[in-house]
Amino acid sequence: MYEIAHRVLVLRSDPPRDVFVTVGVPYEEPTGEWSCPYRIDGLDGWEHERKVTGLDSLGAVELAVAMVRAAVTGSHEAKAGLLSWEDSPGTQARTVYVSWDKERDIAYIAMKHEAAPGEAVQQVVVEDAVLDYGDSGQLLGLELMNAATRLPAEMRM
Repeated sequence: MYEIAHRVLVLRSDPPRDVFVTVGVPYEEPTGEWSCPYRIDGLDGWEHERKVTGLDSLGAVELAVAMVRAAVTGSHEAKAGLLSWEDSPGTQARTVYVSWDKERDIAYIAMKHEAAPGEAVQQVVVEDAVLDYGDSGQLLGLELMNAATRLPAEMRM
């Protein structure tokens, strides 16, 4: 399978082992529908390639990702709390929210969708950025000056 996405999870067993999740390249079936292969190695009962079929290539990829998510989160290993993204428990992917004022060339990257007024209790200025921290020391977001040159292109909307 030619892969387009890959993730390694850690199964905290004795001894610990890796769980490999792979989503393959979608392909068109003779019927005109699209299929997308996926594979999960390291979870009981999933050690072979499977596929889902959708109306188009994006639909097939979306279905494959949904199937992988359902299989991993529904596995007895996950329900027993034995799976993690890395060796440290609780590590997970995070969504950030970006707003960009092009006229003032300032971007704000927030770690959560909305911050309550007064939630940022400490600000730290570092070069062309201001970091906002909450009362327990968590990073709430950062204000980035000169955003046109400092903000990665994929984050400029």
